[in-house]
Amino acid sequence: MIKIAFSGAAGKMGKRLVALASDDDALQIVAALDAPGSPALGLDAGENAGVGRINVPITDSLPADATPDVVVDFSSPAAFDSLLALCVERKIALVYATTGLNSEQIARLEEAAKTIPVLRSPSMSPSVNLTMKLAQIAARALKDADADVEIIERHHRYKVDAPSGTALKFGDIIAKEMGIDSFRHGREGKVGARPHNEICFHAVRTGDDPGRHTIIFGLLGETLELSVRSSNRDAYATGALEAAKFLASQQPGRLYDMNDVLHL
Repeated sequence: MIKIAFSGAAGKMGKRLVALASDDDALQIVAALDAPGSPALGLDAGENAGVGRINVPITDSLPADATPDVVVDFSSPAAFDSLLALCVERKIALVYATTGLNSEQIARLEEAAKTIPVLRSPSMSPSVNLTMKLAQIAARALKDADADVEIIERHHRYKVDAPSGTALKFGDIIAKEMGIDSFRHGREGKVGARPHNEICFHAVRTGDDPGRHTIIFGLLGETLELSVRSSNRDAYATGALEAAKFLASQQPGRLYDMNDVLHL
């Protein structure tokens, strides 16, 4: 059985992780962490997630007697420094699912992957990661076909970063395949004719939408669209739990991603 801990356990994603993991015979929840000052501190993580008591309190630091094999993080970039230091110090594998890291933080995560198993992905959804592979194939095939690339992403009103980390990853994959080096975020005013060598991102924030992404390859006379959407957060939670199961048996040495989990 894999011993697992969650960082951001009182958040929307954290609650779903606790709920699904508590019903998974391959996993044992040994710690549930949330930010200092969180109103959920001291509550039972299972009761807070609506699945009944699991005898794991929500705390703001990892208890000394807790020995997780892997930590899954869905918190915020503000918690990055302390969480990474904790995992490195105590030799705990880390599934890092929080978006919004800066380049310096990403570099530190890559450095940590030399000493502990680390998996990072801008999306834990299996379908999103499969769509990324399809986008890579399409971009490679359309590299010399004069295709315009636009990426539209839609999320709930509470999401704090835009474009989403997933949208940016789609753009990075496509740009590398097509040799594109110009990026635009929305349009306004008399912008003139669209240059070919650019990818444009459009971010929509509305209601409680858990996430959808559409990648458009526009050619003269035809259009190819790849679209993936989630109906609830469970797609991300189940993907993260599968990532944790995968990572618990891996060795450090490189930064893993969901392609490794899905064998893509």
